[in-house]
Amino acid sequence: MSNNPKTYSLKELGLSPKNLDRHAVSITDKLVKAGFQAYLVGGCVRDLLLGLQPKDFDVSTNAEPEQVQALFKNCRLIGRRFRLAHIHFGRHIIEVATFRGPHVKQDKNTSHAHKDGRLLRDNVYGTLEEDAWRRDFTVNALYLDAQNNTVIDHVGGIEDHQNKTLRLMGEPIQRYKEDPVRMLRAIRFKAKLDFQLEHGTESPIKDLAPLLKDIPSARLYDEVLKLFLSTQATQVFEGLRQYGLFEALFPQSEQCLKHATSDQPLLLVRQAMENTETRLKDNRHVTPYFLLAAILWEPVRRLTEKNRPSLNSDVQAINAAAGEVIAHQIGRIAIPRRITTPMREVWALQPKFHKRSGIRCLRFLEHPRFRAAYDFMLLRAQYGEIDSKVADWWTHIQTLDAGEQKKLTHAKQFQGKRKPKKTSPTKPA
Repeated sequence: MSNNPKTYSLKELGLSPKNLDRHAVSITDKLVKAGFQAYLVGGCVRDLLLGLQPKDFDVSTNAEPEQVQALFKNCRLIGRRFRLAHIHFGRHIIEVATFRGPHVKQDKNTSHAHKDGRLLRDNVYGTLEEDAWRRDFTVNALYLDAQNNTVIDHVGGIEDHQNKTLRLMGEPIQRYKEDPVRMLRAIRFKAKLDFQLEHGTESPIKDLAPLLKDIPSARLYDEVLKLFLSTQATQVFEGLRQYGLFEALFPQSEQCLKHATSDQPLLLVRQAMENTETRLKDNRHVTPYFLLAAILWEPVRRLTEKNRPSLNSDVQAINAAAGEVIAHQIGRIAIPRRITTPMREVWALQPKFHKRSGIRCLRFLEHPRFRAAYDFMLLRAQYGEIDSKVADWWTHIQTLDAGEQKKLTHAKQFQGKRKPKKTSPTKPA
C-alpha cells in the first residue's frame, strides 16, 4: 500500500461539479457534517473521466451501515455477503458502502471465506486507503471529494486511466479466487472502456475460468445480463470465448460452436449480438430471452435432429430438446421461468414457418409471440438454415391486408394434394 495518495483537482482532470448527481452529493454533505468521511467512488468517477454521464453514483464512507441508517429516514439496509445502505429518492437509489478492511480475521458475523479462497461474507470495515486496495481494478478505486472538488488516488488509477490499462488490484490469482466473477468484469470493462488488460491481470484467466462453476447460478444470471445486454455485446462474446469463460457459462453452446462443421452457428450468435447492440444504440427495447434463445439454439437444433426420428412431429422434437438443454443450462446459470418460457415458444414456433396455407397460417400471424419467432426465423434464414424464399414470403404477407392475406394463403402452389376421402363399401340393395 502507498502512504502517499495523489490528489487531483476536478479542474485539472477536466471534470465539472455540475455533472455530479445532486442526491449523491447531498448524502456526502450530510455524512461529512455528521463527522464522517464520504466520497463518490467507483464507476461513476471512472465514467466521468471518460466523458460519460454515469447511470449510477455510489458513495463510500467510514460510517457503518447502522450509522448511515440513523442519519437518513429514506434508508434501507440490504445484503448479507456485503452489508450495504440504499438511500431512496423516489425510484432513484444511491448505494452507500462502508470502507472495507483487509480480509484477515474470520468471524461468523463479519467475514467468512470458502476453503478455495472465495469470499462468502465480507463485512470487515477499515480505512479509506484499505478500502481502495480492496476494490477490483485501479480505475474503479478513485474517490471524488465533492466538498473539496478533488479526486483522491491511492493506487495509481489516474495513470492507468490515462494509459487505458485495466489492472487488477493486488495479486491477481488470489483476487480472482476470492471472487471469480472478477474475470467476467475484466472482460466486460475491457470492452466497455476500450482498455487493454495488464499482463498480470490477463494471464491467469484461462486457467482459473473453471472457478465460475462454483459461483451461485442466480448471481451468474445477473452477470450474464450485464455482459450481453450492452452496446459491446459482440466484443464481450469474443473475449469470453478467447479466455475460456464462455464455456464456463454456456458449456453446451461452446461445445457445439467448437465442433461445428461450418461457421453458420457462430455467425448466427454473432448476428444476434450485433442486433442487440443496434437496438440499444437506437434506444429500443431488448429482450433477454431472444438473445439467450440464439445462444442456446445450436444445442437445441442438434438435439432436435437427434430426437426427430423417435417423435411424431417437429414441434415435439423441439420441445423435448428444449427441455433437456434448458435443464442442463439452469444448473450453471439460473435463467428464470419468465425467460425460459418465451425462449421455448420462439423455438417451438419455428416449424410453423414452413406451413404457408390455410386458416392456421393466418392464425399464426396473430400469435402473441409471432414477431419474436419471425425475427428468429430471419436470423436462421440469413445463414442458410431456412430457404430465403420462405423468409421473403412471411415478410411479404405482413404487408398485405386481410383479404390479400387470405387469397395468398389459399394459393395453389402452397396447398398439398388432398388425400381421397375414405368411403364405406356400399350396402347391397
